[in-house]
Amino acid sequence: MFCGLSSRFGELLTGRLPFDGCALHGSTGHAVPTRRVLSARRVTLSSKPKLRPARPFFSSGPCPKPPGWSLDQIDPRSLGRSHRSTLGKARLEEAIDRTAAVLRLPPGYRLGIVPASDTGAMEMAMWSLLGNRPVTMLAWESFGEGWVTDAVKQLKLDAQIRRADYGQLPDLSGIDPASDIVFTWNGTTSGVRVPNADWIDGDRAGLTICDATSGAFAQAIDWQKIDVGTFSWQKALGGEGAHGTLVLSPRAVERLEREPAPRPLPKIFRLTKGGKLIDGIFRGETINTPSMLAVEDWLLALDWAESVGGLPGLIARADANAAALGQWVESADWIEHLAGEPAIRSNTSVCLQFTDRSDPAANQARQKAMVKLLEQEDAAFDIGAYRDAPRGLRIWCGATVETADIEALGPWLDWAWQETRP
Repeated sequence: MFCGLSSRFGELLTGRLPFDGCALHGSTGHAVPTRRVLSARRVTLSSKPKLRPARPFFSSGPCPKPPGWSLDQIDPRSLGRSHRSTLGKARLEEAIDRTAAVLRLPPGYRLGIVPASDTGAMEMAMWSLLGNRPVTMLAWESFGEGWVTDAVKQLKLDAQIRRADYGQLPDLSGIDPASDIVFTWNGTTSGVRVPNADWIDGDRAGLTICDATSGAFAQAIDWQKIDVGTFSWQKALGGEGAHGTLVLSPRAVERLEREPAPRPLPKIFRLTKGGKLIDGIFRGETINTPSMLAVEDWLLALDWAESVGGLPGLIARADANAAALGQWVESADWIEHLAGEPAIRSNTSVCLQFTDRSDPAANQARQKAMVKLLEQEDAAFDIGAYRDAPRGLRIWCGATVETADIEALGPWLDWAWQETRP
């Protein structure tokens, strides 16, 4: 299917690999029909679009590599060396410092590399910090529900839980400022994000623990309102999996040092020793052995992020991608945004649902057929809705995706919808 993918993977990722003998080029755009009115082109569409996305990578994790990425760009000097060596520690510390700089973290905030991706970072925070005061859990999609499960069933906390269905946000008003709060900034499986942090009390006594994995590097996160933030490398900048990132505010550090966790902690969750923060974690002295290959790949991703203007450039790229996809959605009558309210609609993990939801089993079959067909055509990879979400599509629009590829994708989605009619 991939015309020698295994030997030319870098060419595929950068959009230079021809599919089925056809060279790939960026889109020049497509006319957009009137909202909810089928154009004649759609009604009579019988042939495949001629223009494929140059890079058909739209997975919501692991996400697309940065444009122009290739393995031969990776600096090999730290490979095969100890992560405790002078060179290894220097590369890890550089990754930490540059990540914090791109995110524009406030003074006094610490950032560390931890095991087990975003999940590991969140578990470390919850197990280390929760339990000594009330906690409010906010959940509106699968991963938020996962944190609720951990809090209630594993940590046995008497938590207040505020929930909302897919496509909506729970009530964010009136949360007790003495309560700790656990929430996702951007719901990866529902395409719903918090519009801002105005609902978080600036004079709170509790801590905010935020799973920001699909919002970091793509959305304007108000870090002054976040005491603990987590994300993984394999999301918005297209890094590799397995490594998590933990951001701590001075208030979070104070809590860690003042209030020991009310439970035993395994080694990979321990952030303090003798009542003091293990500061080395935030200076490149990782708890366990990281992949130096993944570290070097992350440094490449940071190179690219800086080259497009840092955080403002990354946000602008994600916004442009989401807008391009939204323009196509407005012209379609068979699919719509899962998040009906634009203010809470994600610009990264854009989730779409079929407009006709009268037959869930048929929609499940059609989603599966569309995803399979588009992958066979090398037009789009990994765009099925999350397994627990309403049937439809999920298309990553983060900064590492090119807007031209989003524009080229739309006609393929229309074609696949027509081709998979029962």
